[in-house]
Amino acid sequence: MTDDVSIWQAAAEPTAVRSGPREVQSRVPKVPTETVFTIEDLSFFYGDHKAISDVSMTIGHHEVTAFIGPSGCGKTTFLRCLNRLNDLIPNTRTEGQIDFLGHSIFGADVKPIELRRRIGMVFQRPNPFPTSIYENVALAPRLHGMKKGLDDIVEESLRKAALWDEVKLKLKASAFGLSGGQQQRLCIARAIAMKPEVVLMDEPCAALDPIATLRIEELMVQLKSDYAILVVTHNMQQASRVSDRTAFFSVAVDEKGTRTGHMIEMGPTDIMFTTPTDKRTEDYITGRFG
Repeated sequence: MTDDVSIWQAAAEPTAVRSGPREVQSRVPKVPTETVFTIEDLSFFYGDHKAISDVSMTIGHHEVTAFIGPSGCGKTTFLRCLNRLNDLIPNTRTEGQIDFLGHSIFGADVKPIELRRRIGMVFQRPNPFPTSIYENVALAPRLHGMKKGLDDIVEESLRKAALWDEVKLKLKASAFGLSGGQQQRLCIARAIAMKPEVVLMDEPCAALDPIATLRIEELMVQLKSDYAILVVTHNMQQASRVSDRTAFFSVAVDEKGTRTGHMIEMGPTDIMFTTPTDKRTEDYITGRFG
């Protein structure tokens, strides 16, 4: 990696979102001011099995993008492609192109660890480290050489995660003493402590009660002022409440029973939930299948 002149350090020029063949043409004037991801013909394989096929889309900064669809349609697999977490799974491969801020994430100069610093991940179940609240947030910056200003980083991250006021007097206490919702917000604070451009969230409310879910949803909306937020969710109401754009994935089953995920369409959330262009999307959103 180069330093200040690195492609990873340069912000992309403002770009309008491209409408691909599977994308709903926007009927509203609002478009992202900056494209974070451009994905073209992305397919992912577990061995010989094609798990997702030919996904193309663009994703904007300062937006919440929701991915919806039935179980097994490849939403989480797709999300993990974006920061190359699937590289850690043996006997897998990716075809197609993913550009992050105008540069391929598969480039020879791209280090996956650095990529994952800039594209953080929050998982379905809270997974705090078995250490203090403070160390959960400070550990990754410390390992990346950020030795000064850790107290400020911890406080800023916990404030952005709407957790500071609840834990500021017990930073040395075990993270396992927090409630499930607090632990998930701690995991969000841990992700944003690394100063990412993007935060990926894989069903972040699946293990939470309704009150904790509401806090996470409010947090997603707040965080998009600083990051691009991409969230996989099975909760249609959640997608409609928090997201600016929504992509609907579904599953094709061949004559051998092999299931492959496809993106059916993508567009502004209000349009996707009221007048989608594909009947499969309408059927899923209205509960006819899924």
